Amino acid sequence: MVMMEKQTRTDRISNLPWDVLDAILVHLPLKDAARTSILSSKWRYKWISLSQFVFDDKCFSNTLLNKVDRWGEIMKIIHRVQKNHSGPIEKFKLAAYCCPNHLDLDQWMHFLAEKGIKEFVLKEFYFIRRFKLPCCLFSCQQLRHLELYGCTFKLPPEFKGFKCLASLQLRQVCVDSDTLESLILQCPVLERLILLKIDGLTCLKIHNPNLKYLKIYTEFGNIYLENNPLLSSIDIHPTSVNLEMNMFCSLEEWKACNLFRVLGCLSGVKRFSLSGHFLEFIGTSNVPERLPERFNRLMALELREVSFKSLNEVMVFLAILQSSPNLEELSISHRDLEVGSYDIPIVEFLKSRYLLGSLNHLQVVRIRGIMVSRPEWELIKLILASSPALKTMTIVKYRGSRIPESVFLQVERASENAKIISLTL
Repeated sequence: MVMMEKQTRTDRISNLPWDVLDAILVHLPLKDAARTSILSSKWRYKWISLSQFVFDDKCFSNTLLNKVDRWGEIMKIIHRVQKNHSGPIEKFKLAAYCCPNHLDLDQWMHFLAEKGIKEFVLKEFYFIRRFKLPCCLFSCQQLRHLELYGCTFKLPPEFKGFKCLASLQLRQVCVDSDTLESLILQCPVLERLILLKIDGLTCLKIHNPNLKYLKIYTEFGNIYLENNPLLSSIDIHPTSVNLEMNMFCSLEEWKACNLFRVLGCLSGVKRFSLSGHFLEFIGTSNVPERLPERFNRLMALELREVSFKSLNEVMVFLAILQSSPNLEELSISHRDLEVGSYDIPIVEFLKSRYLLGSLNHLQVVRIRGIMVSRPEWELIKLILASSPALKTMTIVKYRGSRIPESVFLQVERASENAKIISLTL
């Protein structure tokens, strides 16, 4: 009995190696990790030496809503860490809805730069005030993941690149086109690049031999995507394309086909997600029937907020379809949510197309938010008549009653097994 009581009292957890304890504690919310300090004298300072610090809404009580007070609570923790931390800090994430003091943030970044930071994340603050990112962050050669929000930066002259950086996300950041191009080029193992609402981009040039995923939700004047041999997934949804911002493009370039210039170098892409605004941009002139370099690896195509009142958008859309012989999934959403007039040339253009041979592998089609205008109906008929492998077509009407099944029975179909699902929002 005495031996059993002695074994029961043995504190095996406290005697675990620090790397094991650290691996346990970093999976707890920071508030809960800090509470372990009351367990015993051995645990009083363990949480301060964690390798990861994530400040999010879980760090605060539900009653602490003031954004300035929230930052004050964060700084209490940061001051204790700066005073007592030993060992490396691999991850820092600020994702709390707070109002940070940028001088405090600067000092904390200098501290992290000396700790071998590998993952640095700034998420959305209470408000945007472009603070100047300290140069010390660009000396962090071990960085693998970087997310920045609400700041502005220039690359320091001594910047040698991020040799380990695999993922970069910039959101509501102010950076000029040349700085961004240089940053991307100096990340040799970069695989994921996400650009959201960037200020000041006249010309977006993205060249990286290792890049595999690209997402762009921002305004720009022009775009160049050459020399990205591994790029397999692209999501481009510009808020608008401001041609007046572009100072790099010559008149000869604009006379040439933007579709060739922008997409012609991306024949290895497996997934495209493009917006109607982007289709309008790459269809500014001389839209061909198909591209000379086919998208032979393209399996999924998503077109969002397409206007069936724009002949340019419809022409580019069909040119991509006719250049994608192995396409299996097609998704389209409509941005014209009001009934209105349409151009007869668009209807005649769709009626004159014949896509059989281009859509032999298409199996799944989703069309969302339509008003069943003539152009939309001609497109539906064209896809049904050109897709011998089609399994399902889901059509979601924006308002009113759904399209009766009897209407589809009158349409020619290349696939006898195609199931048409008609819904309404």
